[in-house]
Amino acid sequence: MILVLRALGVGDLATAVPALRAVRAGYPDEELVLAAPAWLGPLVGLVGGVDRLLPTDGPGPPPWPGPPPGLAVNLHGRGPQSHRTLAGAGRLLAFRCPPAGHLDGPDWHDEEHEVDRWCRLLDWYGIPADRTDLALRRPPPGRLPAGVTVVHPGSKVEAKRWPADRFAALAGRLAGRGHRVVVTGSTGERELAARVAAGAGLPESAVLAGRTDLVELAALVAAARLVVSGDTGVGHLATAYRTPSVLLFGPVPPARWGPPPDRPWHRALWAGEDCGGSSGVATASGWAALPVDRVLAAVDEVEETVRV
Repeated sequence: MILVLRALGVGDLATAVPALRAVRAGYPDEELVLAAPAWLGPLVGLVGGVDRLLPTDGPGPPPWPGPPPGLAVNLHGRGPQSHRTLAGAGRLLAFRCPPAGHLDGPDWHDEEHEVDRWCRLLDWYGIPADRTDLALRRPPPGRLPAGVTVVHPGSKVEAKRWPADRFAALAGRLAGRGHRVVVTGSTGERELAARVAAGAGLPESAVLAGRTDLVELAALVAAARLVVSGDTGVGHLATAYRTPSVLLFGPVPPARWGPPPDRPWHRALWAGEDCGGSSGVATASGWAALPVDRVLAAVDEVEETVRV
């Protein structure tokens, strides 16, 4: 058994897809088990190549219930806690971490793109990984409409949220241009989504927050006309399905979490680029540098590439 630890969220899973597939290709005859939160199970099924999900909520005690795996791969973090979680495995592929007693592996680079980070780790161990292999399987068409424009104003990290009134203004102007706009989010973000929809003059039926499961959300994004979101999982789904998108980044720059820069149908705008400093800390003044008109201009650019 090969155990891969990636006990994080939707975007984290999506950015680890090339590395997961590299492990699968490198060990085609081994059972590949992914230690990740149980709620991600439906999305793990869209990755392909993972034989089993081992429900795990984060680094902690060893997650395996029986004998330890012969090989463990740490796609979770730099250590030491995540390394120690996997310490009982026969062999560990991970970044070098002396505090965890792991002197093997490459050094960690803070500014590296998340996709490149895990591909480089595996390359160091002689397992070639293709950082462009980001696609997820398409779910079957479901009950949700195709061809909509998905506006996703939420994020688990509040500092990553573009102001709700701007999302509302943007959604209203997109609707005025003929876009069929829906507003997505988690159950906990339903009030935010309803506020954005009301501010945009959209009907209550446009609020899909809390009304989709993960597979339905993936299907919605896969068949969408456009996605506009912050630096969150929905943006990574747009990348996985090559759906035109405009993604709003802050405080972390898109160089670390953004879509591939060679895809003109994705645009990543960073609130930090106009507020000084390479860290791009998203303060109120930083988000002020990202007005609605600038986002609309990016939408126009994206849609022009699709028409061409």
